[in-house]
Amino acid sequence: MRGLILATQFLTRLPTPPLRDFDPTELTRSAVWFPLVGLMIGAVVLAAAWLGARLDPWLGALLGLLAWVWVTGGLHLDGLSDLFDGLGAAHRDPKRLLVVMRDPHIGGMGALALNLQLMTKLVLLMLAVREGLWLALLLIPAWGRLGTLVWARLLPPLDRGLGERFAWRIPPWAIIGWGLLLLAAAFLYAPVLLLAPLVLACWAAFLHWRVGGMSGDMLGAGTEVSESLLLALACAWALA
Repeated sequence: MRGLILATQFLTRLPTPPLRDFDPTELTRSAVWFPLVGLMIGAVVLAAAWLGARLDPWLGALLGLLAWVWVTGGLHLDGLSDLFDGLGAAHRDPKRLLVVMRDPHIGGMGALALNLQLMTKLVLLMLAVREGLWLALLLIPAWGRLGTLVWARLLPPLDRGLGERFAWRIPPWAIIGWGLLLLAAAFLYAPVLLLAPLVLACWAAFLHWRVGGMSGDMLGAGTEVSESLLLALACAWALA
């Protein structure tokens, strides 16, 4: 249970029991629980969106988005803005990319990516609420957190940050086990999410092609991007 509590504390603002005698290596081992924490995040988003949708789909979308940002503390949004700041300034120089990403100040490209991501999620959440894609909302955050395990295992670390520490602590059985469980849930309740492994593979291919590896911020950015892509797929499937 310590691993689950640490994973919840790291990824969310949800209340958890306090832990004594914390060892930093425990945090990286807790990554095996990330998909389950993703389901918790999905449950919070679903509940907020469902509540708002009792009055209007746009209100449901707004409450869902606010809940999504609150429960995660904007953790992955920060990674998204850092990555796009780096991509905008690095000119394909990996060292320059990491230097820019470590800068605590947000630049123009980062701000643009952040705003576009929030607007994208707001519109997609409205469509999901309107079409009643409740189980997709539950599962999508879990797929996004499974993605961090996949990318950390597949891609070489670019620095000695969290990305590197997670890469060596993620057992393959965790990825396979959670992947099979989420695929089974998708098959039963949201068939369009059977395409989720392809979305995760596309982000891995993008990082490999564009920067040649991964860092903690890039894992977080991938979570945001994959969530939006999966929401878009779910909405397109419902509207087709």
